[in-house]
Amino acid sequence: MIELLSLTKRYGEETAVNRLSFRIQDGEFFGLLGPNGSGKTTTIRMLSTVLLPTAGEIRIDGMKLTRGAAGLRRKLSVITQEYSMRLDMNMDEVMEYQGRLYRMKKQEIREKTESLLAYAGLLGHRRKRVRDLSGGMKRRLMICRGLMVDPEVLLLDEPTAGMDAISRRQTWDLLRRLKENKISILLTTHYMEEAEQLCDRVAFIRNGSLERMGVPSELIAGLGRYAVDDFDGERIVSRYFHMRKDALAFLTRCKDGAALRNTNLEDVFIHGYCHGFMGEMDGIQT
Repeated sequence: MIELLSLTKRYGEETAVNRLSFRIQDGEFFGLLGPNGSGKTTTIRMLSTVLLPTAGEIRIDGMKLTRGAAGLRRKLSVITQEYSMRLDMNMDEVMEYQGRLYRMKKQEIREKTESLLAYAGLLGHRRKRVRDLSGGMKRRLMICRGLMVDPEVLLLDEPTAGMDAISRRQTWDLLRRLKENKISILLTTHYMEEAEQLCDRVAFIRNGSLERMGVPSELIAGLGRYAVDDFDGERIVSRYFHMRKDALAFLTRCKDGAALRNTNLEDVFIHGYCHGFMGEMDGIQT
């Protein structure tokens, strides 16, 4: 289990993460969501011990995570936004280099490389140089590299940023299979559909503080399962309803072009940051 206990990071007068507290259970797929500058990447960097907290602490299975806690740090593997691989290496060389960093035996490196590249659908591209890989292949290779040492926790910072739709779905399929293996996963993403599809729970943060947390389907139900989008002449205005009959009744009073649809996690995100996450949400416009 991962616990963040009043985790805080300040840079002078600026507070990037402010007394952030939540738990991630073993085997849970957890999404950390928020707009740019909300503190998501800073939180990931503290979890990876690249940054040290100003206050508060992180606990893994009840033990405090520090830079000196090598055993705890080995339980974590981080997939960053940036492609941190040498461009002149092929996939086998990237995996071998990672294994040697952790003093794995040659035979173990070969076996793990074979199984992980096959697992990620990359085996047929293993001789390609990193510079010749698509963005989706690079990201899946980074995930394979992160899995070399059998981590218990995978930290994914914007893993599908910049990918096309096909590559993104391929990466989702890979992450779903990892979820079945009971690895705990912390995901940051700007794609609300991604969080809705993959995450068991999500937490919304703003200005480094926790705004709301819950199961995606329950957060959507709290806003209202049905949405009516109507154009008011300048922008699309959405209203949310718990009952389909109420949504249909409202739709009949709208101008031509209004549409009924199911509410999604992006609606929860936009509504929350425009109007606040607390209080009665039924029928409120965004």
